[in-house]
Amino acid sequence: MAALPVFRWRLAPDGYATRRQLRAQGLRPGGQGVAAQLERPRRRREPLVAYLYRVDLAKPVRPMTPGRWAALAAANRARRICPQCRTDAGYVIPTSLGTCVTCAYPEPSDFPRSA
Repeated sequence: MAALPVFRWRLAPDGYATRRQLRAQGLRPGGQGVAAQLERPRRRREPLVAYLYRVDLAKPVRPMTPGRWAALAAANRARRICPQCRTDAGYVIPTSLGTCVTCAYPEPSDFPRSA
């Protein structure tokens, strides 16, 4: 097994990019493996690591189709439906509560206080 090349932070050669950098260029890794990694040293902790992909092997981002837009809208709508009262809360239900705020705290005195 070959080891990945490791570069210091901000010293990667041209032709490599992170996922975010690829996305900003309208590209995606496209199934290629990690080609290299960046390491940013930190005091008393392990270094921060960023994985790099080759830009020449990257593929264009797939466009959103009407079916994908509909599926994304349905998923976001489902995150707004309270499982207890089955109404649209108008916001994404917090996973920490599991229900809308009205169902989680039916009485005003039940709200957690910040002191």
